[in-house]
Amino acid sequence: MDLQHCRQLFRWGTIMGCDILVDGYNVIKKNLMFQNLEIKNLALARDTLIRQLKNRYRQTPYQVIVVFDGNGTREQVDHDEHVRIIFSRHGQTADSVIVRLAAEARNAGREVILYSDDEEVKQNVVEQGGTFLTTRQLAARLNAAPSDVAMRSEHRQMMRRIYGIDPSYKPDDDLEPSRHVRKKKKKSSRRSR
Repeated sequence: MDLQHCRQLFRWGTIMGCDILVDGYNVIKKNLMFQNLEIKNLALARDTLIRQLKNRYRQTPYQVIVVFDGNGTREQVDHDEHVRIIFSRHGQTADSVIVRLAAEARNAGREVILYSDDEEVKQNVVEQGGTFLTTRQLAARLNAAPSDVAMRSEHRQMMRRIYGIDPSYKPDDDLEPSRHVRKKKKKSSRRSR
């Protein structure tokens, strides 16, 4: 299941919502951009991940939960706009928190999508009825243009090609060049008698 399928089920009223679970440190360790930030400052890498999640999922109905390994005496939960940030307690892994959250979401009738490359946590979430995507897919989604911007860009490119003002376009690129030829309507010949 992907986010579009989740969105469709939500619209149909089949599910109550969709939780996006993010294995925070797994994303930071696996993505080059976050790795470079982590070298400078781990808190900066965390904050950047959270900021990008907020920006990407701001106008969506999804509940985004990012989970990190923590070392406090109890689990720490914080909300930053519509992103829930959880630090596990000392002696508890972020993976076990993710599995618990997946079970809670499924019991409440919500779909679960996990972003992680950790095989064990992916398997546990699948056992709870959730699905998973890779950290690479998350990075691609975070860096992608919003869908409305992408659609406008494609439309502009097509119009430039149609009107012949796209300098990078070569007609030989198309197997069958599309020409929009309008047929002129003939005037009806009504004779007056």
